[in-house]
Amino acid sequence: MKRKPLGVKSLLAVVVISIGAAIVNSSVVMAQAPKTESAPPPAPAPATGSQPAPSEAKPAPPPAPPTTEVVENPYGIEALWRQGDFVARGTLIILMIMSVGSWYIGIIKVLEQRRMLKDGKQADEKFWHAHSVQEGVATLNEDSAFRFVAEKSSLAAQHHATMATKQLDLNTWVGMALQRAIDLIGNRLQSGLAFLATVGSTAPFVGLFGTVWGIYHALTAIGIAGQASIDKVAGPVGEALIMTALGLAVAVPAVLGYNWLVRRNRVAMELIRHFGGGVHMSLLGRGGRTRRDSES
Repeated sequence: MKRKPLGVKSLLAVVVISIGAAIVNSSVVMAQAPKTESAPPPAPAPATGSQPAPSEAKPAPPPAPPTTEVVENPYGIEALWRQGDFVARGTLIILMIMSVGSWYIGIIKVLEQRRMLKDGKQADEKFWHAHSVQEGVATLNEDSAFRFVAEKSSLAAQHHATMATKQLDLNTWVGMALQRAIDLIGNRLQSGLAFLATVGSTAPFVGLFGTVWGIYHALTAIGIAGQASIDKVAGPVGEALIMTALGLAVAVPAVLGYNWLVRRNRVAMELIRHFGGGVHMSLLGRGGRTRRDSES
């Protein structure tokens, strides 16, 4: 028995029913989706026999910008200070004192050496243009190391001239006074460098002591907790290793500064010795006159 083909009306009816079912399904889905955020108020029921008025969709508010929450680092230096005992805090204080002392001494010595080099240039420009050693001394600054050497040498020569019994000659007498003055200046230039050398050699070991002490407490805490997960090990061990980093950060500038200051001290002492030798020759060979006055 053959089936009759569907008519045009039947096809239209099937299409209309399919479209209506699709519209109903889409409206149900759209109505259920915004329920998670905010359900819009129900639209008023349309009057009987009239088509429903299209509801105007309100624009959705813009999404709030994501807020960045600042999380405090539980494994930093602040946590190490807060959670550490008196040994850990004492180690940090010692390293801080070493660092501050090293930078203070380094800055003071650099300023002192710069001033001495400036005084040496002034001595070459003014002292040797005077007619005598006494007049040349008056041209130098009162707190200059070069004036100190010239004054001691000149006073030694004057004192030798007034001595009743001269068991030592003028050369030896003035040379001894000059050498004492140069040695005193050298000792003043070396002051503070021993602290830099001590810090440079001991600061890494002080930091290593803090590291060992921190790891010991970390292992003790892990043993008490009974678990050795990465979050239990990384924090305490990382805090302990900060001590080693601080020790190196204190020691390296101290060592570099020590070597640099020693080299600059050597240059300054060479200028002092050269100037003292010129004063010595002026007092012995020229009767207290400077090189310029003797050459004229």
